[in-house]
Amino acid sequence: MWPGVETATAPEAAAPESARGRDFELAQRAGAGDAEAFEQLYTLHHRRVYSLCLRMLQNPTEAEDLAQDVFIQLFKKIGMFRGDSAFTTWLHRLTVNQVLMHFRKKGVRLERTTEDGEMPEQVVAGTENTARMPVVDRIALDNAIAKLPPGYRAVFVLHDVEGYDHAEVGRMLGVAAGTSKSQLHKARMKLRGLLKRPRPLR
Repeated sequence: MWPGVETATAPEAAAPESARGRDFELAQRAGAGDAEAFEQLYTLHHRRVYSLCLRMLQNPTEAEDLAQDVFIQLFKKIGMFRGDSAFTTWLHRLTVNQVLMHFRKKGVRLERTTEDGEMPEQVVAGTENTARMPVVDRIALDNAIAKLPPGYRAVFVLHDVEGYDHAEVGRMLGVAAGTSKSQLHKARMKLRGLLKRPRPLR
């Protein structure tokens, strides 16, 4: 979606059967104590995990640290993976949960809102399909997202980038679906304002 950053939207749909079978076999071996299998999972999926952390945190150092935390948790929980969903889906959820726990530890809260959340959803103009945007525009969008307050950014990334619906976002953040809608609306409005600002001349 953005330059150099791998999208993790709909990870299960994106995983071909051969990759799912490989991941499942490696996860089963890792769960049984095979260190080499766990190392292979790390090699295969570290970039995806780091990319998701970076999108939500917008801080490369924190994202790298948190990605390492994700794999520490994965090492502890790999035996719980049963293959009911694609491994990438399971790892994606584990990563999101770690990011949200990180936000909670830092005291990040959703920004105050007085709206009831039932506002019409408006996509930020020109961002409907970021894969087809010029590179300069994608960089501008990435920079604008980095300037969002953490609460707005969390909702925007989870909904508009990762593809979760408002009910799922609400459950992950511990708020009502209407609050997620309200926060997303505010995030999009703030992004629209940031993207309209004239760029400084060099």
